Amino acid sequence: MSALRTEPRIADADALYAALMDAHRDLTPEESRKLDAKLVLLLANHIGDAAVVLDALRIARQKGA
Repeated sequence: MSALRTEPRIADADALYAALMDAHRDLTPEESRKLDAKLVLLLANHIGDAAVVLDALRIARQKGA
């Protein structure tokens, strides 16, 4: 089992954030939620380790995270 890596690893995080926001532009709230769900499932599949994905879900649900 791999451990979830939480240290910053994206070279240009601001550009990635901008691309994520741009992907949501002009979407309805429902379309935006569907886009997020599809993205999560695609990335979870790419990770391929359910324990890591479950750890990420646990961390993401923590208050203040």
